[in-house]
Amino acid sequence: MCEAPARRPQAFRRAAAAAFLCACLACNSAPEWRAEADEEAYALVAARRAELRLDPRFTIEPAARELRDRLAAGGEAPLLTLPATLAIAAECSREVQSRKERLYLAALDVTLDRWRFHAQKGMSLSAFLDGEDEEAVEARGDAALSISQLFGDGTLVVAEAGFDVARSLVSSDGWNPASSLSLSITRPLLAGGGEAIVREPLTQSERSLVYEARSFERFRRTFAFDAASRWYRLLQSKNEVDNQRVNVENLEQLSQRNRALAEAGRLSEIEFGQARQNELRSKNQLLATQQRFERELDQFALFLGLPVGARLEPDAQGLVDLEASGTGSLALSEDQAIALALSDRYDHANTLGAVEDAARRVTVAEDALLASLTLVGDVSAASEAGEPFEYGAGSLGWSAGFTFAAPWEKLPQRNNARAAVVSWESAKRAAEASEDGIRAEVRESLRAVRTSEESWSIQQNAAELAKQRVESTRLLLDAGRADTRDLLEAEESLLSARNAATGALVDWVLARMSAYLDMERLVVEEGGIVLLEPPAKLAGRPRQGSSG
Repeated sequence: MCEAPARRPQAFRRAAAAAFLCACLACNSAPEWRAEADEEAYALVAARRAELRLDPRFTIEPAARELRDRLAAGGEAPLLTLPATLAIAAECSREVQSRKERLYLAALDVTLDRWRFHAQKGMSLSAFLDGEDEEAVEARGDAALSISQLFGDGTLVVAEAGFDVARSLVSSDGWNPASSLSLSITRPLLAGGGEAIVREPLTQSERSLVYEARSFERFRRTFAFDAASRWYRLLQSKNEVDNQRVNVENLEQLSQRNRALAEAGRLSEIEFGQARQNELRSKNQLLATQQRFERELDQFALFLGLPVGARLEPDAQGLVDLEASGTGSLALSEDQAIALALSDRYDHANTLGAVEDAARRVTVAEDALLASLTLVGDVSAASEAGEPFEYGAGSLGWSAGFTFAAPWEKLPQRNNARAAVVSWESAKRAAEASEDGIRAEVRESLRAVRTSEESWSIQQNAAELAKQRVESTRLLLDAGRADTRDLLEAEESLLSARNAATGALVDWVLARMSAYLDMERLVVEEGGIVLLEPPAKLAGRPRQGSSG
């Protein structure tokens, strides 16, 4: 009897091995599965972005971080213009990469929910030896093939085919193959039935993808504005360092002049001491201003995703060009700007969409309160023993009927339904708050634009007057008609006026960009930030209302 395993036919082993090999070969490798997931998810993202009239190109593959690696090795950074800053942020920022991945995962959720309504195919194979003690007594194997399909109305169709084979290794009575076929159909008629209920998970995931596409674009714009704000503030700090350095040089010259005059007996030691004291104070302020600028450089490097301590150099020409060109005014009334914001803001559109989602969830939750009534139909057939392809008249069986569950114990569903209504009311309040918030933001943005524009004009004049005052005071000092304190006060006023003028200019450009961002008219392109002018039908209307 110990020789029984040797009597197993080679055909069984070859068939089992061939079936197992075919099943393995039909499986994709991990890279192939990943490529398939990327293809489907990227197509969904591209479609959603195209619907928003945005560039459909999208990938979550990290960009080559050559710049970061070069800077980490002590290399020189490129001159940081605003377009270069935005490009570096898009390449190196960890936050940007995280938001891209959020959008990708939302698309991946859609592929899963759509897959649930596709035909689901399955195959399984098994082969066993059964024995007692040290002796094998039976060899058996089976294969099963199934396919199921869920339809939008909740109907579920499942078809299965099975093949079994067994052989006694003790009695050698030969192989006994058998096969079976079955088909079952179920359809809910009350709770859980209907396309709106059954397809709700897919509906929500598709809408969530739209929301995430909007949120990602809104993030890109707010992130670009944040990057531009930091860049302009960095230029402002650098300008303050330059102004302070010029002030130190002027005070050094005045101190040297007063020293020579004091040594010649033509000037009192008091005036020399005043000049020297202001010189030392200005040098100390230069150290503090330089330290603040370097700290802001480190913070800027962190924001961009670059190594802290990298030798970054913002392009000061950007401030010069801005001063030469100005920023322009907004030719929109408050009502027009608010109308644009409420119609175009991506975040507000998502808030309105959340109200619709909450309303649908109420319908789904109330559906769960209904009784459960399900139609069921089954048909199956089993082959004759030893004849896997022979089905006799008595081999066919079937059943048809329904199942019913009374809606008596529905406390969890009751609570869910009530909570869904509460969430719906909350969503409506959130939409109302979003609208009020946008109105307040736009009003504040318009005020900031108007105020900063006027402030820039004032500070320009103040800086010019301070410059003239220094020049005239120097002439009076040389003529003996003014003292050192007069020039020191004039130099200090000039420094403050120059810093204030630069700050007012930066405030103006950022206020204007913020207003365009609030109206969803700030877009990010490869060349940098573009401020889209309002539609002609709005810009051409007469002003209405106040902007205060």
